[in-house]
Amino acid sequence: MKTDSPAPFGKIASLHLHSVVSGEALNAVNEVQVVEGKGILGEPRFFGRNGRDGQPSKRQVSLIEREQLDAHAATFGLAEISPGTIRSNIETSGVELGALLDRRVRIGDAVLHIYEARTGCEKMDRICNGLREASGGGKLGVLAQVVKSGNIRVGDEIFPA
Repeated sequence: MKTDSPAPFGKIASLHLHSVVSGEALNAVNEVQVVEGKGILGEPRFFGRNGRDGQPSKRQVSLIEREQLDAHAATFGLAEISPGTIRSNIETSGVELGALLDRRVRIGDAVLHIYEARTGCEKMDRICNGLREASGGGKLGVLAQVVKSGNIRVGDEIFPA
């Protein structure tokens, strides 16, 4: 039997939303709704923000691979870096996100444009001293814009769009 469906890049391992209180742990959820040009509905930190130019902010969704988190944990002798600790909205498995820069992906019925590697801030060193430096060079995931609204669920596969 022939299929025209492309093979998935990977899948969604976990989903997280920021707390309304800055610096608190992210909240794990099973599903998010993303809105074109705005980000994740209910995401208190980034949803609907505008840039200095008055246009919608490009930073709408952050993604990181569980495999990269496992590598960081091994580097620092940690048993694990728990889901949500690195403060990404979406954690994936089975996909190298850096290879998808400047590409669109379909997750659930949503489409995201992955536009740049994510950089770390001082909060990374609060997780583990030295993590900010170790996560340089594209080792902290990617940032994406929502180009088609839809729902994304834990377990959804990631396809080319």
